[in-house]
Amino acid sequence: MINVAVSGAAGRMGQTVCAAVEGAEDMALVGRADPVLDTALQDLLGDADVVVDFSQPEAALDNARACLEAGVHCVMGTTGADFSALKGVGTANLFVAPNFAIGAVLMMEAARLVARHMPECEIVELHHDQKLDAPSGTAVRTAELIRAAGGNVHEPIHSVRLPGLVAHQEVVFGGLGQTLTIRHDSIARESFMPGVLLAIRRVASLEESPTIGLEHLL
Repeated sequence: MINVAVSGAAGRMGQTVCAAVEGAEDMALVGRADPVLDTALQDLLGDADVVVDFSQPEAALDNARACLEAGVHCVMGTTGADFSALKGVGTANLFVAPNFAIGAVLMMEAARLVARHMPECEIVELHHDQKLDAPSGTAVRTAELIRAAGGNVHEPIHSVRLPGLVAHQEVVFGGLGQTLTIRHDSIARESFMPGVLLAIRRVASLEESPTIGLEHLL
């Protein structure tokens, strides 16, 4: 049984993660940390094997450090921070994913493949109006993968924030007399849960920390 605590538990993603953990036969939800709940992450580290963090960008780095120094593995879903400084910190592992939807990972992998043959492209990402960072972590990661494959991502990355959206991204490639568009849509937050549960199960066995990207677990 994996004992899991959730940081940012009162948020929409946090609530969905709590429900997914409670529904997993091999996991136990041992704590919910959130300022709204008047519960601090530090209060839960003694009971948890893994912390899943969907809190705020300004708190993500400190939260991850606290987990690692306490010997608790961390699955980080909060984007907008540079986690490279945590390499070698503590005795536990840190896993970071800009997007936990398996379809989004496949979208990024497909974009990397296309970039070798149609390098000119633009990225448009669309999220709900409460998302704080722009461009999204998924868009930033997609651009990194495309550029590493030899593609040319036109700047700026286009960010749309509107009510009614969840998480959406398209990559539009242009070539001589043709275009190719790759798009992924998360229409419900439950789309992220298979990836979150996979990361919880695999984070303890990672060979490198931090490991960034769900593609490393698929």
